[in-house]
Amino acid sequence: MVCQACGTPVGEGVHFCSRCGAQVAAAQPIYAAYPNPPIAMAAPRVQRNLQTLGVLWCVFGAYRVIGGLIGMFFLRAFAFRNLGGFDWPFDSHYHGGLDHSWMGALFPVIAVYTVVMAALAVTVGYSLLTRRPWGRMFAIVVGILTLLKPLFGTALGIYTLWVLAPGASGLEYDTVADRT
Repeated sequence: MVCQACGTPVGEGVHFCSRCGAQVAAAQPIYAAYPNPPIAMAAPRVQRNLQTLGVLWCVFGAYRVIGGLIGMFFLRAFAFRNLGGFDWPFDSHYHGGLDHSWMGALFPVIAVYTVVMAALAVTVGYSLLTRRPWGRMFAIVVGILTLLKPLFGTALGIYTLWVLAPGASGLEYDTVADRT
C-alpha cells in the first residue's frame, strides 16, 4: 500500500502515514467503488410491436383498396372487351362469340369486398394505434381472416398472431390499453 498524499510506502493495517501523517485509506479495487449498473430490461413484446403493428395494418388497408381498384379495372377491361374505344384483342371474333357480359355483375361484389376488407384493416390499425380495449381481440379475428390473403396478408396475420395471441399478451395489452 502507498500513501495517497505523499507516495510513501505504508504497511498493511496502518491507518496514518509515518512521513506526512495523512490518513491512509485501504485500497479498494476501482470497480468496487461503482454500483452495479441496472440491468436493462427489454420492453415486453406487445409494447415493442404495437405501434409497428398498427401502422402495418393501416398500410395494408391502403394496399387492399389499391388492389381492389386494379382488379376492378381489369375486370372492366375483360367484361366490356375494351378500355374505351379501341378494339380489344379478346373480342368476340377471337373467342367464337363468347359472351363476357356476366363479368360486369362482379363489380358490386368486388367493390363491397374491397371496401369491407380495407375498412377492417384500417379499423384494426386505428384500434391498435389508439390502444382501444377491444383492439386486441378484433386484431386477432381479422388477422386470422387475413391469413388467406397471399404474401402480405399471410405475413401480417402471422405477425399479428405472434404479438397478440399468447395469453401473456392479453394481460400486457390490458395494461397498455386506453381504459377511458
